[in-house]
Amino acid sequence: MSKKKGKAVSFDAMVKFFIQYYDLPTKTDIDKLVERIDRLEMLMQDIAAGGVTSGRAARRSGRRKATRPRAATTAADTVYAAMLSFKKGADLADIQAKTGFGEKKLRNIIFRLHKLGRIQRLSRGVYRAKPD
Repeated sequence: MSKKKGKAVSFDAMVKFFIQYYDLPTKTDIDKLVERIDRLEMLMQDIAAGGVTSGRAARRSGRRKATRPRAATTAADTVYAAMLSFKKGADLADIQAKTGFGEKKLRNIIFRLHKLGRIQRLSRGVYRAKPD
């Protein structure tokens, strides 16, 4: 008796099987991801420029909310301005009460401001802003 021969498996079918079985991304998957990343980057640029509010809500209602211009101050600028109001220096608790920032955020900002030379350390935990 002779054995029955099945169809020969094509190379393309074998590649498709491995791609599906191992869940490998294809060129079209990568292209879709790149397109989504580009859209997100454009949206981030628009938000940074202050021209876009929530896109999904605006599309649903058919109109955009009026955006108010945001102040161009950073958290470091806020802390620096708060420290300028303390002539003899301020500790972390004083700055935290004035700005409302959390302790970890304040420590990081104070470290950066000190490293940049915008504030000086008077004693342990007490800092004073250097006037510009």
